Amino acid sequence: MTSALSDPTLERHFKGHRDTVTSVDFSCNMKQIATGSLDSCVMIWNMKPQMRAYRFDGHKDAVMSVLFSPSGHLVASASRDKTVRLWVPSMKAESTVFRAHTATVRSVSFSGDGQTLVTASDDKTIKLWTVHRQKFLFSLNQHINWVRCAKFSPDDRLIVSSSDDKTIKLWDKNNRECIHSFYEHAGYANHVDFHPSGTCIAAASTDNTVKVWDIRSHKMLQHYQVHSGVVNSLSFHPGGNFLMTASSDSTVKILDLVEGKLLYTLHGHQGPVTCVAFSRTGEYFASGGSDEQVMVWKSNFDCSEYGATARLQHKTTSRVQVPPTSSVAHLPFNSHASVLQSQISQPTEISNRQDSQTAAHAQSSSRSGSDSRASHNHAFKNPSVSSSSNNQTQTQGLPQQSPHVQARSQDSNPYLASTLEHIIGQLDILTQTVSILEQRLTLTEDKLKECLENQMEIGLHLQRREEA
Repeated sequence: MTSALSDPTLERHFKGHRDTVTSVDFSCNMKQIATGSLDSCVMIWNMKPQMRAYRFDGHKDAVMSVLFSPSGHLVASASRDKTVRLWVPSMKAESTVFRAHTATVRSVSFSGDGQTLVTASDDKTIKLWTVHRQKFLFSLNQHINWVRCAKFSPDDRLIVSSSDDKTIKLWDKNNRECIHSFYEHAGYANHVDFHPSGTCIAAASTDNTVKVWDIRSHKMLQHYQVHSGVVNSLSFHPGGNFLMTASSDSTVKILDLVEGKLLYTLHGHQGPVTCVAFSRTGEYFASGGSDEQVMVWKSNFDCSEYGATARLQHKTTSRVQVPPTSSVAHLPFNSHASVLQSQISQPTEISNRQDSQTAAHAQSSSRSGSDSRASHNHAFKNPSVSSSSNNQTQTQGLPQQSPHVQARSQDSNPYLASTLEHIIGQLDILTQTVSILEQRLTLTEDKLKECLENQMEIGLHLQRREEA
């Protein structure tokens, strides 16, 4: 029996904030959602309908960022009052507070082991702190304007930051130095984050675009122009196949990174959508906006083929030791991709009307073309200009079946299927390792050629001086 991709469905929506929702995050066990708001409050929402929400009052100004610790036992919040608070997400609302910066704290993020915090501020600095004692460790100081966002890489060795100085900087945490700067010419990045593989970053920009950069080659892999307003936030699906974006054009969009196209456009918020986040498993995602609402969606597009792929990748990457400089992507990137075209493909439109009796079963327009992912080719493709018609009818989405899902579901021996998946995963890792080695060899050859040319120039220069 085969399964088809399904459209996202609205599961719940929460209303309790008194101003724009600025940040949203899921706990690791999916039982709670934390949100921050310009109303200076942190809210902890319980997914079980019968359990009440907790409102945490403590900050004296707008809350700009909230995040659960990896264990789920703490919630960190950053505020315009220049402080960071660490909350225990229970009815008692216990918290510790420390003055982190000399200006608004825009972003707070935990390291993967939950032992360190990184904060970003309008005082143009990024700072690192210990979690348990809130002890200051060190600052990163090369930005020359407000720092909007700072995040740890999955292996905690790097930090990425975005600033109003129109740069996105990569930092080596151990050496405490900037190792590369990406430049945003038309605007600045509101939000930036690492792909789950750690091999690339995505940036949500004020020029209405979303860019994906390879942190090894420093090249732009993909460039999406799918929003008509500022892109405020983004979130990678944990499996690495999808990227979700939130914009001031009132929409949430789901991008298919493998196919390099816009997959879904979600309507529901009245006004700018300011924050989005996938749950830790990718089964759900949430959005918050200037309409003071938090919407929780079930990501039904993350069906069996992606679930199996994510599980396989987790197994293979946990068994194979790869040097950190050549980390293995969940789906290896097309190293030859340089995507500069606007995305004009016809996505599925999903509209949520708050006055509808059946909001949880949002209607969607039919998707054009096939949704077959061909996951086995393992390459991020370029977003391309689509010639499909933009006529959209309000009918139930009818996605077509992925051929490789059919083949897998027809296999009657689960052990054989598991073994084959493992072999395919190992082959993919070997393929990408070879690809990375080829890239490094090419870079080495280029450097060697450059050195030889420089040596020849120096030799000629010395010869001319001697002749003169």
